[in-house]
Amino acid sequence: MYDVVIVGGGAAGLSAAMTLGRSRRSVAVIDAGEPRNAPAAGVHGFLSRDGMNPLELLRAGHAEVAAYGGQMMNGKATSITRSDADFEVAVDDGTVVRGRRLLVTTGLIDELPAVSGLRERWGKDVLHCPYCHGWEVRDQAIGILGSGPMAVHQAQMFRQWSDNITLFLNTAPQPNDDEWEQLAARGISVVDGKVASLNVADDVLTGVVLDDGSTHPVQALAVAPRFMARADLLAGLGLQVADHPMGGCFVESDPNGLTTVPGVWVAGNVADLRAQVMGAAASGVQAAVAINSDLIAEDIDAAVATRLDNYSAKSEARNTERVLGDRRHGVESMVK
Repeated sequence: MYDVVIVGGGAAGLSAAMTLGRSRRSVAVIDAGEPRNAPAAGVHGFLSRDGMNPLELLRAGHAEVAAYGGQMMNGKATSITRSDADFEVAVDDGTVVRGRRLLVTTGLIDELPAVSGLRERWGKDVLHCPYCHGWEVRDQAIGILGSGPMAVHQAQMFRQWSDNITLFLNTAPQPNDDEWEQLAARGISVVDGKVASLNVADDVLTGVVLDDGSTHPVQALAVAPRFMARADLLAGLGLQVADHPMGGCFVESDPNGLTTVPGVWVAGNVADLRAQVMGAAASGVQAAVAINSDLIAEDIDAAVATRLDNYSAKSEARNTERVLGDRRHGVESMVK
């Protein structure tokens, strides 16, 4: 039995575990070892850790959690159930972990457009966030793979990092009149037609191939994935994902990560699809503080109930029975 069981060992889960460990709470972190940013060469925008390999960041996090008594468990959580006031998390190796509170930080899945070769280049020269990877592709020929109504916006965003931007409309709608003017004013080229595949030479992206066979040179390609929260485990507790205005789905919660199910918190990308690594880590800390406060309140209630019970009539009767046993005060009957 742990005070808190955390499912997911990314930046959010590890930050929460360290905060709870420093709060002298017993914590178990169950992690399947499938970080979303594993293909990336480095974490960016994380103060003091800029450019650090994502896997190295996790290894450092594991060590810090362990330093405060947190338990790291390698495995995939397969189900979550509630037993009385506690939670039981089943792991694929047969282990069952119990906790008073539950924090889910399982992140999200990037659903990419159906273009041949896209997944293989993901996190390298196929990217989606200019704040994560824009600096690394600055001044390069950057293509924007249109897949929805935000394609023009994405093209204008990446224009900040390079003046060589091409918007491939692909499955995106045609720009409206104002958007055409804006694209022209910023020198952004627009190519109509559906993208079929990518050209790669010596493990480097060199171009985009359309359905008509034409090839257009690019050095990097920005896409807009559909962000899908990894939240299937929560269905057993009655929690369902909600559609996000930007597309995809997430788990709704209050500002501290508390869901509509008492005792269950979420943090990181499972609750905030747009959070970068630093934001995810911050949300883990915030959830941990809220969880610890909730446990303190429960501990206070239990202590008060125990103290009051020590002076109750039932408690006095129990103590009397324990001390006297069959003996009683008064004169024993002399009647035979």
